[in-house]
Parts: sequence; structure tokens; C-alpha cells
Amino acid sequence: MTAIAAFLRKTPVIRLQDYFTAGGFTSLAPIDWTKPEPEVVEPLINAVDAMSDEEKQRVVLAAARVAALADEPGQNALQNVVLNRAVFDTLQGANNRSLWVFLNEYDRFRKAEEVRYNDEHRRTRSWSGFGVDPDLAVKKDPVSLAAFTAAIRERFETPNVHVDIFDRHRVILEGEECELVQVAVYREGRPEDTLGFDANSTLSRRIVKPVFEAALTYEAATGVIEVVAKTREDRIDLTRYMARDLLGITLDEEQALPWREYDLSMLLRPFDFPSDPADGIAGVTVKELRLMDLGDPKERITLESMSGADRTIWQMAEHRIGLDIGGGARVLGGTGDVAEWVVTRARFTIKFHPGPDGGRGKSLSLTVTMPHGCNLKDMTPQERLIGEKYLRLWGILKDDNDEGDVLE
Repeated sequence: MTAIAAFLRKTPVIRLQDYFTAGGFTSLAPIDWTKPEPEVVEPLINAVDAMSDEEKQRVVLAAARVAALADEPGQNALQNVVLNRAVFDTLQGANNRSLWVFLNEYDRFRKAEEVRYNDEHRRTRSWSGFGVDPDLAVKKDPVSLAAFTAAIRERFETPNVHVDIFDRHRVILEGEECELVQVAVYREGRPEDTLGFDANSTLSRRIVKPVFEAALTYEAATGVIEVVAKTREDRIDLTRYMARDLLGITLDEEQALPWREYDLSMLLRPFDFPSDPADGIAGVTVKELRLMDLGDPKERITLESMSGADRTIWQMAEHRIGLDIGGGARVLGGTGDVAEWVVTRARFTIKFHPGPDGGRGKSLSLTVTMPHGCNLKDMTPQERLIGEKYLRLWGILKDDNDEGDVLE
């Protein structure tokens, strides 16, 4: 009950009243919703705890889904798809907004879950991108949708496939938005044998058929299709079906977008990390460098600068391994051999000035692994925007395309 109690305390009573009134819960003890909020929440927590197991489980599951969209990525996903923005934008509190959509626009709530699934898996090993023709219209008519669905049924040998197609947007650089069409695909997998308890609490084997999710987006302005699915073969086939049945074109695998590439060579020597004053960056500190000697690639050395360290990471490298911070090489004592070091991973922290309300300034920690890895995918949209901006400015991110990162 700890999680559900926290959810009930963080959600306005007026929205909780809407939920429990509309839910038809027969085992919920009467609640006096007219009392002041502090006098409603604790009795409500006790009443939910005393509900029947079946109805309490309904509340727990619904609360988990609502809470999952109450963080910043979830709120962005809801904002992407909600229909009544006039009401949504005036609601105070993330739980309040999330539960309001759950109650009043449930279909859009489910689409927000699909948006979040897609955005969380971008730039991971389950992502691929393809450059096709721009300015195409995504067909949503029954005939096109039926052809797309039939292709998926045949490809995955399953009779049960569900497809959602809807318009959405994504925030890109400088706060601008790009318009997307997202296609969410659910398909039933092969039967699996698993253990479970039956109605008599007896352990037994049961047959379940898992449901697998995939997502595709098309950005008309750039002609980019992005797809999230388990395997590369699945991603290519799903994109081929979308191109053929929903866009009316033929996909060529050579249209696949390359992975993003990163270059950390500038960190072999002190780097001043220039920034735009408008972004309020107080400073950038390199906290970790992982180095490899090209002459001995089976070994790597990691240097980490802890809080309060007297030396910079480069001074530490010079002291510990004799790194020539002017040239990126060192001489091995007594042998005359020269070791050429390369940076294979770096972690650095961007520290921001305090906001207008004072307090401590925020920090953003970036980890880049050569040649394709970065933790940008784990960040909020706003953090990704600022991270991408400066990785490009500093010459670390070598391409100008919104392509993929390898999950490290």
C-alpha cells in the first residue's frame, strides 16, 4: 500500500473523487468528499486498503499507469496527444493532469503510453531510422490499414494484431516542434508455458500468449521513418510494410540512417567547453576518462576525478600515466616506446547557475562512449536538447542528423 498511499496523497481530492465515483467500486467504504483535503485522504487510504482484493488491484494498476505518466517524459507524452489542451494546460499538478486524461480521454491516455514507449526506446539497440521521400501523406483509410495489418499477421504468423495511427509532435532544437505520425503495433506472440496460481491458490502451469509492441513514426518535413522493434529484421520488415501500404513507396535498405558518431579526441588535452550565456551554464567538469593504448587494445585505464579533487582530470592523467596533455602521447620509462592514447569514454558534468528562485543550480551529467554510445536517451526532452546542442558545439557529436545512439 505504500505506493498507492503516496499516489493518493499527491493527487487532488477532486480528481480522486472523479475516479472513485466513476469506477463503480462496490467495496469502497463511503467517503465524505466535502471535508477539507487533509481529512479526506487518510480515510480514503484506509478505505482502499479495506477494499476487496479484486477492486483494490484495479486501483493499484490504474494508479501505476497514471503515476508512470506523471514524470516529465510522461507529461510531455500526454501533451503530445491530448485533445482538450484548454483544460489540460490549466490543471495544477502532474498526477492531476495524468488522471484527468485517464478519466476523460482514455484513448489519448493509451496513445500517450505509446508515445512514451517510442521515445524511451529511441537511440537504443532496438531503434532504426530510414530516410525516404518527404511530404508524404500517411494513409489511414480502412483499405490501407487492412493491407498493413494483414502483412504483419503473415510476417509474424499470428491472427491477432492491433494498430493505432495518430498525429503527434516532438520538441526538437531551440524549443521548436516537429509534426509526426506515429503507428503503434501490437501483435500476439507464440504461446508460452508459465507457472501461476489458480483460483484455489494451487500452483499450476498455464498457457499465456504475450503481446509484443512496436512503434513507427514518420516526419513529413524530413522524410524520416523511425522504428522501434526487437530485432533488425523486424524493424526492416515493419518499415517496408509501412512504406508500401501507408506511404505508397518502396523502401530500399540502403536508405537506413547511420548511427550517430562521437569523437572524444579533443579531451586528450584541456578543453574549455564554450557555452552560450543565455543557457546559464556555470561550468563544465570532466569527471571521468577511460583511455586505451592503441599499442595494447586489450587493456584500458579509467581515471575518475572525485568531488573536491585538487587536480583536473588532465593533471591526473599526466601524473598517473604520464599522458602528454600537449600531444596525447607518453614515453614508457626506459624503453623508448611511445604509447598513443585514445579516449574511449568520458563523463562530464554541466553545472548551471541557480534559477531566479535561488537555491543550488541544476547539473546535467553526460556520458559518451566511443564510437556510438551516449546516455542522452535516458534524459528528459529538455535535457536532451541542451545536451545535443553542446555535444555538437564542442565537436563531440559529429553528425547533424537526429539519428541513433547505441545503448551502453
